[in-house]
Amino acid sequence: MIKNTGIGLRHQHLQQVIDEEPDVDWFEVHSENFFYDNFATYQLEQIADKYPLSLHGIGLSLGSVDALNQQHLQNLKNAIARFKPDLVSDHLSWSNVDNHYLNGLLPLPYTQGALNNFIDKVKQTQDFLGRKILIENPSSYLCFKESTIPEWEFFAALPSLSGCGLLLDVNNVFVSCFNHNYQANDYLNSIDIDDVLEIHLAGYTEKILEKGKILIDDHSKRVSNEVWDLYQTTLSKIGNKPTLIEWDSDIPDLSILLNEAQKAQEYLSERQSA
Repeated sequence: MIKNTGIGLRHQHLQQVIDEEPDVDWFEVHSENFFYDNFATYQLEQIADKYPLSLHGIGLSLGSVDALNQQHLQNLKNAIARFKPDLVSDHLSWSNVDNHYLNGLLPLPYTQGALNNFIDKVKQTQDFLGRKILIENPSSYLCFKESTIPEWEFFAALPSLSGCGLLLDVNNVFVSCFNHNYQANDYLNSIDIDDVLEIHLAGYTEKILEKGKILIDDHSKRVSNEVWDLYQTTLSKIGNKPTLIEWDSDIPDLSILLNEAQKAQEYLSERQSA
């Protein structure tokens, strides 16, 4: 059972985890990296025998108006049967249109039509997989003029309308709030605490543009002090939730990821003992 803190497991650390069995509660992997038989899937099977797993996808494209990719769904279902993850998740985003696939998690216009489409795709996915999935809130850098629903209300509405759970990425909340002048409390106050089944923490990069600074959610650094502060606020509002450290580029030694996970665990332990 997933609890406390985990880390995002990347290929360069698979064998080290097998050899050293580090003191961490669980691991999360990108689903699409383990769809096919190869040495990495064999390594992950060994890890799954000793640690709880979460499968985190980037390819369902649930916000697209295209039909769901049935082969992708079947590959995901096969991976679930193989690795038996406690949690399965994807994103509030889209990445394909007219059978053209884009290398990115693209934002949605927050309209009633987009919400209806997203809910329908989540229901179809859950029916096919035979289980609940989690949806992660986005990090975003632009807004659509057509949007009529605040992002946090769109996100918070998903569980009651589709039966899904929420994966609350605290770094994404911080990044989007900075970029669009949202208020983090609007996000946190809109969410039913029982809907959140996992939290993500990660690092961001600052980028200076002509019109000012934006934050990029690139998962290439330690969690910032500001995001740790928001994490504490989040725990005070929604309670302790399984928390993952994400790090997807400029990946450091495993010891650094474990250190970040230990820091998250200290916040969870402090709140539990308070």
